Amino acid sequence: MSRGICPRVNSCASSWICAAVVLAACVIDAESYSCHEVRTAYQLRQVGPLHRVPETPGTDVDLLICKHQGPSCCTRKMEESYQIAVKRETLHNIQSYSYELEHLISGHSDAFQDMFQYLLSFSQGHLSSLLEGTYSPLSRHTLPHVNQLFSSLSLYLRGANVSVEASVQQFFNNLFPLVYTRLINPGIEGSMTEASEMGDCLRMIRQDVNPFGPYPAAMAQELAGALGAGRQLGLALEEGVEVMNATEHVSLSKECVKGLVKMVFCSHCRGLTLIKPCVGYCLNVMRGCLASVSELDQPWRRYTSLLEQLTHAMAGQHSLELALLEVRGRVHNALLYAQRRGPLITATVDKVCGLTTGEPTSMHPTSPEVTTSTVTSSSPLPSAAPSQPEQWLRQLAHLKSSFPLKPSKNNKHSLRTLSREFLMYLQRYKSFFAALPEMLCEGENVMDDSTCWSGDDVVESYSGRVVGNGLHAQRQNPEVKVRTVDPTLAEVKEKLDRFNRVG
Repeated sequence: MSRGICPRVNSCASSWICAAVVLAACVIDAESYSCHEVRTAYQLRQVGPLHRVPETPGTDVDLLICKHQGPSCCTRKMEESYQIAVKRETLHNIQSYSYELEHLISGHSDAFQDMFQYLLSFSQGHLSSLLEGTYSPLSRHTLPHVNQLFSSLSLYLRGANVSVEASVQQFFNNLFPLVYTRLINPGIEGSMTEASEMGDCLRMIRQDVNPFGPYPAAMAQELAGALGAGRQLGLALEEGVEVMNATEHVSLSKECVKGLVKMVFCSHCRGLTLIKPCVGYCLNVMRGCLASVSELDQPWRRYTSLLEQLTHAMAGQHSLELALLEVRGRVHNALLYAQRRGPLITATVDKVCGLTTGEPTSMHPTSPEVTTSTVTSSSPLPSAAPSQPEQWLRQLAHLKSSFPLKPSKNNKHSLRTLSREFLMYLQRYKSFFAALPEMLCEGENVMDDSTCWSGDDVVESYSGRVVGNGLHAQRQNPEVKVRTVDPTLAEVKEKLDRFNRVG
């Protein structure tokens, strides 16, 4: 429509009556009434081949969606192109809003896993330094078992079918023959090997003999609890990524696409390329199109609450950090416990495994002498490590100040800082699936005052009933008929509900 003859409709005295009068005048002046602006919009939005747009409006056009009395700048072929274009644009808009949420989840999933692996590596190095510096007779021989323990813990945190308790017990089972022959009875290590029948016997009877006291069980319990929350958080974040992937590839029904064409492009058929949909009208169309998506709202809210619980359980009071850091102390106390009960352990082993060793050469390692800053050979059996996180943090003040998120890039983040940041962002997206239609109907996409497009005409305000979210509410939707549930999203909803119950 020529702008010199027909001024912009949404600036014509804010009245649909005025717009109708102007339009009628344009129709009367058939010589000057063209589809120039329609062709321009068609080309700019890359709707389809430009040759499909007529130069001048037709008076006897057989349209399926954009029906109206009077001349039209649309054809059936243009309607087909409009359906493809509006579907592409709507899916792109949905993806643009969901991308940030998907990036939040996937990015923090990677960040948490990086942090877990760093903490495991730190704890493993901490334990190895203890064995090398204080228990050098064990150091070289225990290295494979230390590696195996932390490899199992790493697999567990990544979701593998691994038992923390079994891994810890296996570590101490493998440790017992080494402790027995190199710390409790260092004179007999040359007469047997770790793979001998004696070594097998020692591994089998370790839990019955209980040479390490309560420390293996305490270590297993602490690690299972703290790492369990980290593992569940990792699995939950993977579930969230799957939900977002399914949402990004949501299918739009034929009824939805027709409603979108009517809302976005049917005004073009009349030459009204600048008019925008009414807010209420847009909400009805989008809520109809995204009815199955909106059904994810309640399970998603429960899912985000679960994420909060798991994050607090993992990072609250530095739980996971301290559990891994206490591995060194638990092993150290276990070894001291075994040394102090050397004669009793030797007598029991001699009876069960049938190897006469006589009196042990020494109840303490001969080279080097066991010396630590807090425990000496004459000190009483050390008690369990301090239970209060604050005490631990004070004792560990001499270590590097904090655990970095990504040591190679940033050494100022801790697991707790990462968790706090994640929860802060997560709060913004609790109502994402309920708010998505509203996000698609805001800003420059709609007009909330003055004149707007109602799907059939230019009006001062939308008079239709604005329905709510979800499948049930769409029964009253005047713009889009929702006939079936999206099977993919129904499956996602069921899976998310199941995950929430199990989690």
